[in-house]
Amino acid sequence: MRRKIECCECEKVLAKDEIALCRKLFGTDTENFYCIDCLAEYIECTKTDLEIKIQEFKEQGCTLFL
Repeated sequence: MRRKIECCECEKVLAKDEIALCRKLFGTDTENFYCIDCLAEYIECTKTDLEIKIQEFKEQGCTLFL
């Protein structure tokens, strides 16, 4: 069973796409994970911007998003 990863800001249990996005943006060895809402605030963009990036990474075949 996989360990549940929580947002380092709000402690929400993260979905796999949120974990993958943090690894893509901060590196695969990151220890800081954010939910999509906290990440948008942290990097000063909108939640929609991040959702679009997730879709783009999936379409590019990024293996983090499998």
